[in-house]
Amino acid sequence: MKRILILGGGTGGNILANRLQKDARRQKFDLQITVVDPEKDHLYQPGLLFLPFGMTTLKKIVKPKRRSILKGIRLIEQAAEKLDTAARSVTLADGSIVPYDVLVVATGARVSPEETDGLTGEGWYKNRFDFYTLEGATRLQNALQNFQEGHLVVNIVDMPIKCPVAPLEFAFLADAFFKKRGIRDKVRISYVTPLDNAFTKPVAAAVFKNLLAEKNIELITEFNTGKVENNQIISWDDRAVDFDLLVTVPVHNGAECIKNSDIGDDLGFVRVDNATLQNPQHPEVFALGDATTVPASKAGSVTHFESETLQENIFRYLAGENVIADFDGHSNCFIETGGGKAAVIDFSYEVEPLPGSYPLPILGPLRLLKVTRLNHWGKLAFRLIYWYLMLPARYLPVGRHFSMRGKHRPNAGNA
Repeated sequence: MKRILILGGGTGGNILANRLQKDARRQKFDLQITVVDPEKDHLYQPGLLFLPFGMTTLKKIVKPKRRSILKGIRLIEQAAEKLDTAARSVTLADGSIVPYDVLVVATGARVSPEETDGLTGEGWYKNRFDFYTLEGATRLQNALQNFQEGHLVVNIVDMPIKCPVAPLEFAFLADAFFKKRGIRDKVRISYVTPLDNAFTKPVAAAVFKNLLAEKNIELITEFNTGKVENNQIISWDDRAVDFDLLVTVPVHNGAECIKNSDIGDDLGFVRVDNATLQNPQHPEVFALGDATTVPASKAGSVTHFESETLQENIFRYLAGENVIADFDGHSNCFIETGGGKAAVIDFSYEVEPLPGSYPLPILGPLRLLKVTRLNHWGKLAFRLIYWYLMLPARYLPVGRHFSMRGKHRPNAGNA
C-alpha cells in the first residue's frame, strides 16, 4: 500500500483526493489517501465577494468538509506543525506523526493583515476590513449597510494574492451597490494597486481601466502600501490616500510549516516545476493551487486544471515512470462588473487574456472580455458547478489545456 498525504482540504486538496481515490479504484491500485486540515467546514471562497453586498448567504458558501470528501479517504482535522522531508513525515498539532510515500501540499494562501504596520490597529473591523476571510466579509456587510457617504478605498497591499481580479470585482460591485441605494453621488471610490495598471496584462488592463473610468472609480497605480495611519494608507514612497472606509487585500503568505521547511520560499509557498508541479529537490513532493510558486493566478480554475495534471503525475511517479510537463498555466475567471453583468477571461503562461468566445469558437456562449448578462449568470452558476461537479471530481466539459480556438488578438483578425 502506498501512502499519499495531502496537506490542506480546501479546493485543491479536496479535488485531488477525490480524483486519486476514483482512479485508484478503477486501476485497483492500493492507496491510502489522508487529508490533513484543521477546519471542519469547507468554504466556497468566491462567495466571499458577494457576502458583503448581501448577494449570498453563509448556508450557500459553507458546508461540512466531510460531506465533499469521498468515503475511504482519511480526514484528520488537525493542523500540520512540522514537515520532515528526510523522514518523509509530517508532525501534527497533537504531536502525532503521519508518514507518507507521496506528499501533496494544498495548504493554500492565508492573509496576514498584521504584517502591514497599523492596519490591524484601533480601526480594524471598524473602518478597515478585508473580504478574503469569512469574518472580514461578514463584518464588512454591516459596515457597507451603514455607510452613507465618504471615501471608499479598495487597496491591494502587495502581490501575489488569491483571485487577482476579486479586488476589481469588489470596486465594481460597490459602485452598483451605492447606485442602488441612491447615494453613489455621495461616495467616492478609489482603486489603489501596486501594479502599473488595473491588471497585469495589457489587453485586459485596458478593458478594466476603461470600466473603472466609466463607473467613476479612481485608479491609483504603483502604490506600495507601507503603513496605515490616521485613516490614511501611506506608501513606501510617502504618498498618502485618505479613506473613510478601507477595504484591504492584505499581504498573502503560505503555511508556516512550509515556510520553515526546505521546500518553501520565504513566503511559505512550495517551490515546484511550473509544468510538472513537482518539487525539484524532493520528487515525492508535489503541490497545487494557491500553495505553489507557479506564475499562474491563485484561482480555483487553476487548481482544477492542475489537479488533472497532478493526478497523472502522481500515478506516474508511483509506477517509476517520468512525470509529464503538462500544466500550461491555464486559467479562466468570471469578473463581476455590477448591475447583473460580468466579463470572462481565459489565458495561460504564454497567452494573455484576449477577446473571443468561450468555451466554443463562435458559439461561446460566453464572450471573453465583454460585459454581458450571460457571463454574470455563468458566475452565479459556478457555485453549483463547484459543489456538485468540481469538488466530487466529476466530469467537466472544459479541457485543462489552454486553446486559442475562438480567440483573436485585437486589430489582428481571428487567430
